[in-house]
Amino acid sequence: MTDRTATPAHTVLLRGGEVHSPADPFATAMVVERGHIAWVGSEGAADAFAPGVDEVVDLGGALVTPAFTDAHVHATSTGLALTGLDLSTARSLAEALDLVRAYAARRPADRVLLGHGWDAARWPERRAPRRSELDEAAGGRPLYLSRVDVHSAVVTTALLDLVPHVHPHGDDEPLTKDDHHAVRRAALDALTPSQRAEAQRAALDRAASLGIGSVHECGGPEISSPEDFAGLLALAAERPGPRVHGYWADRDLVLARELGAVGAAGDLFVDGALGSHTACLHAPYADAAHTGTGYLDAAEVAAHVAACTEEGLQAGFHAIGDAAVTAVVEGVRAAAEKVGLDRVRAARHRVEHAEMMTPQTIAAFAELGLTASVQPAFDAAWGGEDGMYADRLGAERARTLNPYAAMLKAGVPLAFGSDAPVTPLDPWGTVRAAAFHRTPEHRISVRAAFAAHTRGGWRALGRDDAGILVPGAPADYAVWQTGELVVQAPDDRVARWSTDPRSGTPGLPDLSPGGELPVCLKTVVGGREVFVRPQG
Repeated sequence: MTDRTATPAHTVLLRGGEVHSPADPFATAMVVERGHIAWVGSEGAADAFAPGVDEVVDLGGALVTPAFTDAHVHATSTGLALTGLDLSTARSLAEALDLVRAYAARRPADRVLLGHGWDAARWPERRAPRRSELDEAAGGRPLYLSRVDVHSAVVTTALLDLVPHVHPHGDDEPLTKDDHHAVRRAALDALTPSQRAEAQRAALDRAASLGIGSVHECGGPEISSPEDFAGLLALAAERPGPRVHGYWADRDLVLARELGAVGAAGDLFVDGALGSHTACLHAPYADAAHTGTGYLDAAEVAAHVAACTEEGLQAGFHAIGDAAVTAVVEGVRAAAEKVGLDRVRAARHRVEHAEMMTPQTIAAFAELGLTASVQPAFDAAWGGEDGMYADRLGAERARTLNPYAAMLKAGVPLAFGSDAPVTPLDPWGTVRAAAFHRTPEHRISVRAAFAAHTRGGWRALGRDDAGILVPGAPADYAVWQTGELVVQAPDDRVARWSTDPRSGTPGLPDLSPGGELPVCLKTVVGGREVFVRPQG
């Protein structure tokens, strides 16, 4: 068993590259000692350190940055998508059914077939698979296929037989709400411990290969299981890999503490998702005559926030629709009136997704110290005049979603993540999605987006000393193969001086759409290598 908590004793000098550090915008070298950054500076000064270190690494011009933090991940489901049936590439319903047939043939011993990622909005048929079609494609076996947003699923009759209290209406509609939670639980319960561990290893290994040094696991009784959550934390503690900070979405604070969670937060659902018509809205959907589903009201939010604040735990909620976000704001404000605004702000409670924000709720987030744990890849996937957001809400409302520039301007702390497997682990792609938001007024600089995906995740945990390459910070960093470094803003105001060293601002890769993203050569967590790209 590997004790990944043990601090490496040797000292390393990295030199001959570009080190992204606010301590020195022109840094080319860095010293790592006992799992922390000991020094950052110039090539000339590095000569003085070379004789006293245990190892010298020639970066060969590579870029060194803080490792990314993905602030919202479902590790087991992500690993199952990596190792199992991935329907995100299916271009039609017919192609999806063919993929199910092929997968079922390859996995004859699986008790339940698991798949993820279908999105009927992208298919010419514009509808989900019917149960009868899945029964045929799966050969009558139990099958669970979650939609891309993981808030609805289609299943076979054989899986429904395992959950006799679920009685869906008709053959055509995906399962949502409590029915979906029940069939998901039955499907995941059918996993063997070895299958679960295999999936978790696959997810963490993929994260490490992408320069991700920390993930925030968002578990909970309606998402996974206590065994799954505890198993992931144990696995992460036993092997080199990204740090895992676990959030357990439950109002049972005793259980959250027993499981080792850093907060009773994450996907504690106030509503559902837009794609599944379950996000809770103030006004009806453009393509459905209802306003979605609310799971918690303001009073329940207030009670949870007050209890967590009293117990010294982070609280947090999943809220996507504008009515759900309003319920969170009203609840947190009521809790602040009970336990004190300063205590609520100090707890850094968080809200996952926070997609449908208004000027009023943005101001309230800033006032209450709420961290917005957001996923820019959602806009890349579903934004724009012809995207899913516009289908569900109409183009005018859709253009208001994910207003990162307004949130930053108001002082709302942002922490970026993927919600994998909803969107893939892809940190540089996430930074690009925020900098080149489909709605131009919501764009932020690459520098701000990068900070939200590195330091932002640590700040969401209450740590202001990490996610940055300065002396004393944890040695969590990644080494990248990339092109010229620039200072990139949402428009051309900076373009004329972006590569001028007199700007005094550390450069980052050019993330203009269509260009190649940086390639991770190495990921280090706490001074220990957790990924090294094979040569050749």
